Amino acid sequence: MRAPGKINVFFEVGDVAPDGYHPVASVYQALSLYEEVTARPASDFTIAVTGDVDVSGVPLDASNLAVRAARLVAQHLEWEGGVHLDIHKGVPVAGGMGGGSADAAAALVAVNELLDGGLTPLELQELGAELGADVPFAVLGGTAIGTGRGDELAPALARGRFDWVLVTSEDGLSTPAVYGELDRLRALPDIAPSRGLPQADPAVLQALRSGDAAALAPAIRNDLQEAALSLRPALADVLARGIDAGALAGLVSGSGPTIAFLTPDAAASDRIVATLTGAGHTALAAHGPVPGARVLDT
Repeated sequence: MRAPGKINVFFEVGDVAPDGYHPVASVYQALSLYEEVTARPASDFTIAVTGDVDVSGVPLDASNLAVRAARLVAQHLEWEGGVHLDIHKGVPVAGGMGGGSADAAAALVAVNELLDGGLTPLELQELGAELGADVPFAVLGGTAIGTGRGDELAPALARGRFDWVLVTSEDGLSTPAVYGELDRLRALPDIAPSRGLPQADPAVLQALRSGDAAALAPAIRNDLQEAALSLRPALADVLARGIDAGALAGLVSGSGPTIAFLTPDAAASDRIVATLTGAGHTALAAHGPVPGARVLDT
């Protein structure tokens, strides 16, 4: 199986709810950075991980999201055996690009195929929502609007191809810490206005429908960016360097620390990657939208 990483082209965050979660409105786009998962029957649920990226921080026990996904499908299908997963990672780890969620999505599809389970993509998305907000989108792929906790999905039309440059960091940012910093920053005024129910910006959706990167550039936004920059000020310098190198726009993706730059085309992406790599950053080019988790031809 293969499943894509993602970026948040748009991310609006509502005020914290009584249950401690923040309602969000996200516009996801699946990118051409992939996780590949092979599943085979085994006596227990086990995992092995390799990658084109650093995988030293990936758990190899029952806490791994892909192992949890495999168990979830097996239990749903009343399979009494185990499953071994071989994962090859191409999405940067702990970078806010949903690599772990892509692993889980690929494992959901893989175990369903392995056991001839007959679960539909929608049923797999519903199972994925039990594992995390980004998992259903990794099953779906393409471009989509996510609301609620980000897992209530509606496909969004995106014409053509959008080119991106991703700049990753060795040290991740804690998602709870970023949300906590957002709450702290929003509490600074004496009376903070209610943010209401988050909604996707129509300008973002129109630009995606038109396939116009230049129109999308001024509309992309992430409410978590200010908090991420507060916790990691050096990210502001990376954003400035990417724009100076020719990107149309840049933003922190999700809770960071990955920064995504929208570029005019693939050639521009290559030039920007070269510039940022020369400045000592880890940068790579990708494009979207691409399909969600699916069986690879063998």
